[in-house]
Formats: sequence, C-alpha cells, structure tokens
Amino acid sequence: MTEHIVKTNRGTIVTNPPLARLLFDDTRFSVIWAVIRVLVGLSWVDASLHKLSSPAWMETGEALKGFWASAVKIPETGRPPVTFDWYRNFLQGLLDSGSYVWFAKLVAIGEFAVGVALIIGAFVGIAAFFGAFMNWNFMMAGSASTNPLLFAAAILLMLAWKTAGHYGADRFLLPRLGTPWDRKVASAPGGSQSETAPSAA
Repeated sequence: MTEHIVKTNRGTIVTNPPLARLLFDDTRFSVIWAVIRVLVGLSWVDASLHKLSSPAWMETGEALKGFWASAVKIPETGRPPVTFDWYRNFLQGLLDSGSYVWFAKLVAIGEFAVGVALIIGAFVGIAAFFGAFMNWNFMMAGSASTNPLLFAAAILLMLAWKTAGHYGADRFLLPRLGTPWDRKVASAPGGSQSETAPSAA
C-alpha cells in the first residue's frame, strides 16, 4: 500500500527516526511499557474503587455534581478553576440538565475499565486514549493532582500501542483481530492471493 507512504520530492521514503522505532516499534522495549501501563492501570483502578462503592457516584451522582459546581464557580478574586468559558458553559449545561446522575456512573465504570484493560494489556492504545481523555477533562475542570503525569504516560502508551501490550493480552489479540484500518485488496483474476496492508501486530 505504497500510495499512503510519505515521500520526499526525490522519492525517498520518510521514516520514523531510529529512536522512535526502538521505543515504539521494537518488542525489546515492551517490558518498559508493561511496567508503565500496569502502574497507570493500577492508578485508574484505585481511583475507581471508592466511586464504584459510593452511592454519591453510583446512585445520586452528588459527588460529581459537587465537583462540577465547584469548577464552574467564578471567584470574586483570583483565577476561576476553569480557564476556558466554553468548557465552563459545557459543564454548566451538564449541571442544569442533571446529567451528573448518569455521568458519574460513566466516570466510575470508565476509570475501572481503563485500569483493567491497561493492567492486562488489552487494546492498550484504545484504553490509553480514553484514559488520556478523562485526564484532559479533569485538568480542564481545574483538577491537577496526578492528571498531568497520567496524561503524559497515556500519550506515550498510545504511541507505543503496537508493543505496549506485548507482555499482555494484546500479544494474542492484535495478531488475531488485526486493526480496523487493515484492508484487504480483492483477489485479482486468476486466483492470486489478496494483498494485505502490513499488520500492526
């Protein structure tokens, strides 16, 4: 599938630098990513456990309501927790509609699911993306805590998605399931084998 390869005007293929290939494509570096993903996964599971057992998260959503209400407040002096007006309006809209009741459940279950997926190494790139998305939202709402560190780790895991789960479930899942962007070209007349895009496994 050479039509999607980036080339220079002289026809030279633009490739990743050797360091990037070592870090993100070489399975010899997988053990490092395994340690990082398990630590990030444990952080998510730990963050979710008290939510999953709390009625304020799983029934009424009052915990998330309080967090959002605090985030949208504009103090008389000093900087507000939310820097961007559009995000403050977004949270205010969720508050006004009572969305915290179901959104709190989504947060708690989402944190647990991301944590488990990272720990067992299943679809690491996808799990890391949703983890990073949650970290981003927490930071946008004015909560720093460990979110910047976890966000950075999630971005690295997304870049290393092909090898980060090598010592985990992805070692078996990716070769068998492939990826959504793997495309097969229809078999040519005469029964020749179809050409398949390079596997991500």
